Amino acid sequence: MSDTAYTTTPRSILVLGAGELGQPVLRNLARRAREAKDTTISVLLRASAVSSDDPEKQRAIAEIRELGIEVVVGDLVKSSIDELALLFARFHTVIGCAGYAAGIDTPMKLAKAALQARIPRYFPWQFGVDFEAIGRGSPQDIFDAQLDVRELLRAQTQTEWVIISTGMFMSYLFEPEFGVVDLKNSKVNALGSLDTAVTLTTPDDIGKLTAEVVFAEPRIRNEIVFLAGDTVTYGEVADKLEAGLGRPFRRSEWSVPFLMEELAKDPQNMMRKYRAAFAMGRGVAWDKAGTFNERHAIPVTDIDAWIGANLDASVRA
Repeated sequence: MSDTAYTTTPRSILVLGAGELGQPVLRNLARRAREAKDTTISVLLRASAVSSDDPEKQRAIAEIRELGIEVVVGDLVKSSIDELALLFARFHTVIGCAGYAAGIDTPMKLAKAALQARIPRYFPWQFGVDFEAIGRGSPQDIFDAQLDVRELLRAQTQTEWVIISTGMFMSYLFEPEFGVVDLKNSKVNALGSLDTAVTLTTPDDIGKLTAEVVFAEPRIRNEIVFLAGDTVTYGEVADKLEAGLGRPFRRSEWSVPFLMEELAKDPQNMMRKYRAAFAMGRGVAWDKAGTFNERHAIPVTDIDAWIGANLDASVRA
């Protein structure tokens, strides 16, 4: 695709999904679009989400409309590649924010639809770890599916692609079901070892930085962009919890053999797949100094700030 074709085409941007990540991406794209000429923002939502009586979904839809974002009704799971390609073809840029809830095969389905539509620019749902550093055959089979998407995008030249690597969503580290941070019992269960590191970024920061990447000049194309709110070891997580909450935290290590044994007992358990993959410590952490946000001096939330803002008095006692 030529530079001329790109610059003379209005930037019509479609975001797929408006969940935990999609909403911050939409919010920040709308902010940047007000500063740009001939830029429109749309979001693809299921009909059931648009008409839902759920108060939280109603608030999200209301915010989307207040931001001047067009709602496009569609279904990423039920629609065929041909149907999605027809829909995508209306837009210049498509940004995948639907996550893994749509199923392991959906990332490839969406990528094929984007290429069939011949859209100029595509941001696949790859907001996570460094899949290539992890390699194929990891405990989390979704990672292999993401590598398949990268191979497909690299094998063609018609559509430019941008991949944004963010590490783990910061809030996920503190999810009780994940089991790493046990606030009730004042304990940190390190994945692999206390010296294993993990990169963390909040969805709000990902939304802000994604908008910056979309509108960056000169434009970013056919590149993996790394972000980081913080990169810490599990031992440092325990230290920061102690400092932030004012009480001691016990530390234990869930070794790779232990986590692989746990996964073998329940091979389809998504949480156990993630724990084992992160415990290996490969491709799940990178130096914050080389990230897009550090190079452009864009402030982000580190783990100290997150603890201070999100862990209320009930867990400080």
